[in-house]
Amino acid sequence: MIIPRHYEDLGVLHENTLPARAYYIPASTPPDPSPWKRQDSDRFHLLSGTWRFAYLPSIHDLTVPFWEADAAPAAPAGPAALDFAEVPVPSTWQHTGYDHHQYTNVRYPIPFDPPRVPQDNPCGAYLRDFDYTPDAEAPCAHLVFEGVDSCFYVWLNGAYIGYSQVSHATSEFDVTEHIRPGANRLAVLVLKWCDGTYMEDQDKFRTSGIFRDVYLLGRPRASLLDYAVTTALGHGSVSRAASAGADGAAAPAAVEIRASYRGGEVPTRAVLTDRDGVKVASGALEPDAAAPSSGMGATGAADTPYTHRLRLEIPTPHPWTAEDPYLYTLTLITPDEAITDRVGLREISADGVVVRLNGRPTTLRGVNRHDSDPVTGPAVDLAHMERDLRLMKEHNINAVRSSHYPNDPRFYQLCDEYGFYVMSEADNESHGAQARFLADPSWENQVEHWNEPIADNPEWTEATVDRMRLCVHREKNRPSVIAWSAGNECAYGCTFETALAWVKGFDPTRLTHYESAIYHSSTRAYDFSNLDLYSRMYPRLDEVRDYLDSGPDKPFLLVEYSHAMGNGPGDLEDYWEIIRADERMCGGFVWEWCDHAVAAGTALDGRPIYLYGGDSGEEVHDGNFCVDGLVSPDRVPHSGLAELKNVQRPARVLSYDADAGLLTLRNELDHTDLASYARVSYALTRDGETLASGDIPLTAPIAPHTEAALALPLTIPPTGRAHLLVTYRLAHDEPLLDAGHELGFDEIALPGADRRHRAVAALDERPAPAGPVTARRTGSRIDVVAPGLACAFDTRTALPTSIRAGSAELLDRPAELTIWRAPTDNDRHIRAEWERAGYHWATARAESLEIVEPAQEGLVALRGQIAMVAPTLQPALRGTITWIIRGDGDIDLALDMTRAEGFPPLPRLGLRLFLPQAMDRVSYYGLGPGGAYADKRRASRHGEFTASLPEFHEDHIKPQENGSHADCDYVAVVSGEDGAGGGGARLGLSAVGHHPFSFNASPYTAEELASRRHNTELVPCGSTVLTLDAAMAGIGSNSCGPALAERYQVAARDLSLALTLRASSEEAVR
Repeated sequence: MIIPRHYEDLGVLHENTLPARAYYIPASTPPDPSPWKRQDSDRFHLLSGTWRFAYLPSIHDLTVPFWEADAAPAAPAGPAALDFAEVPVPSTWQHTGYDHHQYTNVRYPIPFDPPRVPQDNPCGAYLRDFDYTPDAEAPCAHLVFEGVDSCFYVWLNGAYIGYSQVSHATSEFDVTEHIRPGANRLAVLVLKWCDGTYMEDQDKFRTSGIFRDVYLLGRPRASLLDYAVTTALGHGSVSRAASAGADGAAAPAAVEIRASYRGGEVPTRAVLTDRDGVKVASGALEPDAAAPSSGMGATGAADTPYTHRLRLEIPTPHPWTAEDPYLYTLTLITPDEAITDRVGLREISADGVVVRLNGRPTTLRGVNRHDSDPVTGPAVDLAHMERDLRLMKEHNINAVRSSHYPNDPRFYQLCDEYGFYVMSEADNESHGAQARFLADPSWENQVEHWNEPIADNPEWTEATVDRMRLCVHREKNRPSVIAWSAGNECAYGCTFETALAWVKGFDPTRLTHYESAIYHSSTRAYDFSNLDLYSRMYPRLDEVRDYLDSGPDKPFLLVEYSHAMGNGPGDLEDYWEIIRADERMCGGFVWEWCDHAVAAGTALDGRPIYLYGGDSGEEVHDGNFCVDGLVSPDRVPHSGLAELKNVQRPARVLSYDADAGLLTLRNELDHTDLASYARVSYALTRDGETLASGDIPLTAPIAPHTEAALALPLTIPPTGRAHLLVTYRLAHDEPLLDAGHELGFDEIALPGADRRHRAVAALDERPAPAGPVTARRTGSRIDVVAPGLACAFDTRTALPTSIRAGSAELLDRPAELTIWRAPTDNDRHIRAEWERAGYHWATARAESLEIVEPAQEGLVALRGQIAMVAPTLQPALRGTITWIIRGDGDIDLALDMTRAEGFPPLPRLGLRLFLPQAMDRVSYYGLGPGGAYADKRRASRHGEFTASLPEFHEDHIKPQENGSHADCDYVAVVSGEDGAGGGGARLGLSAVGHHPFSFNASPYTAEELASRRHNTELVPCGSTVLTLDAAMAGIGSNSCGPALAERYQVAARDLSLALTLRASSEEAVR
């Protein structure tokens, strides 16, 4: 091997790197601090772009020192021993056609033998030729890599520069002695695996290469190396929500600046200006007599000590919050250089077991976010970041956890500017240590031994602290960062005790977090004193309540909850009931923001093809567990994002007193007066028709977390399904949002004498049926004929095989009873029980179906005993079914079923009809316009909705149950404008529920959805599949969370479905 084996040496984490520092871009004159403008600095030389690259399957294949090639322009394209091609940087080599994709969640993709990695360690050789022009005022050249996975060696013009690791951290080298005027050649060797791989076992695709920007910085010989900015608010400094101090003015705030230098101290002046560019404070940094004499950290790693200090006072401060992200500009001026940065005035604390920002209780309405793009993987640009943040703002998200590693430094700048709270997480996860072989594989024994190899192993302490330091130092000046997270899912031990002690000592102004502290061995006592938050992933609601009832000393954070995989999540409102009710709940971060997948072209119908675990031939993988986001890989919102938006709406109706005409509204914002933030309007509806509407004036301030009673007298109709819809819209432009943007809504069911939909109530008022109705039994078939209607029933199933309106047939195949749905990702655990009970095979078997002597003329009644049966098993349900065919063309169904003792709750119970494909227009009254389930309905409201059949299908990468609509009173399916049924007739079938029901309309069967791995493999069945459900199970988040709550299960032993079907056929207009 021709390189040193640093990649397996815990004693060499970095070689020749400069000390970790805050992120900034210097310039000769004060630069624009916008993340969009860094390339405008005359001291910034971007090296990203087109590089030459050669892939080697094994480090042992590297036998020629490719870095020694001459950098002269006339030199050949590259050493003959390596096959170089052009690739973009940033990128990963898996996304540019080399190696293969691999997704794993918990398990390591390599043998578990830390710190050793496979002998055949794949690697990539990079070459970049560039020109360099020296600058007399900035003669030093610093080479910066913002992200390289997993470790790398660097040469410049054949000279060895250094080595570094920690994929998502910045590495900086001083290359002044090796760079030369004119042509230069930079060579980089990147290895796929290193000892750091054992600390980068995050739930993601495993990728390799230079995936963030590379650039040169020109610096003076003596320069400001690092600085730390902290802010303190005086008593009375408030947000735009509350009143000023007792004397009518906000108390002064302070900004403290500490600095360190390289190459010698230089005079440094600081100027602080407000948003309008007006200077509010300035001064010179002076030597700090209290500066530490040594900068050595707890593990011996060098922390450059701050030697100079300045305290600036702001007489009338404007604090920073996510709701009002007001930023000042700090300019640091030295003789040959200037640095500008943004400053937000804010304080974060966990006082009284409550997280407070600027003294006010603050709630994190957050998401976990990976850097992930379907085409470029973890290499994402500013436009990608802004698109994510804009979508988050549009959906009432105010916080991001950088799971599970530091993001691009510009991402934090965007969060400062647009208003997001950030939990910045160190690049540290050793989850796979839990999955190693143990003779006793029980969860309890895994927890007992999880921390032994790494988390509680002193040999890994320096590496753990290093990752914490790199995270903290780079983003320590970002006002958006309110908490440091030491990592994710490593268990707990001495390595984290030391890392947390360091961060709490270095930066006591922010909160500290590490969820996996609850997992450790029982062999000793552990130190949790440097953790500010008690954090859990996916707890049951009773576990949360138990903690709150225990007299806790730390706020509770749901660091991951409501797993958003597939058609999910379904339990958001339940969690938020607890969060809203108790200030000790500081909110949480939904897992997760986006689906992770690899783009692989497009299908014939134009839909993108996405790959997940196992699709690239890898043996070790975790399937589609990476497809678990609120948005698709290309950022198309899933229905779960709409659900989250309305659950986290900025205001809520607590009650409506119809007699008094008073609406009680609560401001859910933490720092902002609702009256200045939102405009409120209402609509009174009955059976989907708007009877009255208008604005609800907010004439007086509504402070955060307070209520107001607003006059809203309404004339409420006594009959029909009446609702009050209250909608909130943004009053003024805000970062990333325009005035008028809908923030959310409340819907209140109103009282009345008869709250049935009028179409349902009309069933009781039907005149006595008239006209001849006849029934005839032939073998296993019963034919019933009424004026304009003919039906055939199979006595073996007690279900119709034909419904004809006039001469047009409305059933493509016999009707079915079904208790099966295509399992959602959140059904992944209960699915085994469902299949053990044979629900996926269950079909209807009639024990009898008889023609009942009619009690009145003009109808025929059929009544039978029915069961749901599956091979090898006893019947899962038994019951009775009654069909009444009336002379007026109505078909009444009454189904009463009882689930057998011991069988698990059902996925659903419904009647499935296969209608002609031309029947592709669906209208209904119920919850819409999107899908709605028992526990996933907060984004839906009651109304009349019409859409084409494809619009009822929510396209998930892994197909599953979707698009059900709950609490419906009727549904009608008709031929579209361009479609006609048999004989040129326009066909229709409607169903009116005697009680509210759910329905699903789809071109696909549940069996088709369940059998396919990818949405682009789906084949329409050739019919419109209409399923009318007496009951449909909720969604939950059990893919990685608690079991579906019993109240959302189809757990009742007795279930009933009562419907009236109406078939129609009209001659099409040609």
